[in-house]
Amino acid sequence: MRIVIQRVRQASVTIDGHVKSSIGQGLMVLVGICEEDTENDADWLAKKTIGLRIFDDEQGVMNRSVTDVDGEVMVVSQFTLYASYKKGNRPSWLRAARHEISVPLYEYFCNQLSQLLGKEVMTGEFGADMKVSLINDGPVTICMDSHNKE
Repeated sequence: MRIVIQRVRQASVTIDGHVKSSIGQGLMVLVGICEEDTENDADWLAKKTIGLRIFDDEQGVMNRSVTDVDGEVMVVSQFTLYASYKKGNRPSWLRAARHEISVPLYEYFCNQLSQLLGKEVMTGEFGADMKVSLINDGPVTICMDSHNKE
């Protein structure tokens, strides 16, 4: 699994002109899933995401997690994180998992985040044409891949 985590002041997902979900201060997490991914990958990334200390403490040092600041989390599926761009200029999506693998694993990841966060995680809609709006705070953007844990 690959994720892109952005520390945000606010974020929202709009589908067909209607806001499906929105958050205030917290994390926007874009998630891509490949065929080899398992619940173990989702568990590892969920724990890393919730424990990531990227919010400022009283001294202005990134020393607090999203739970420490009572922040919110939004997760949006993003199969394009598995784009292959080595040949030509048109990306290939062959490494992205099929729906029968990615949908249950996406839902599992969101549920794990919710349990660790202690509140509901907001989401987009898997496979929908979404308009994602956010104010990146910092900016702080971190990429993680469960197949590259070092």
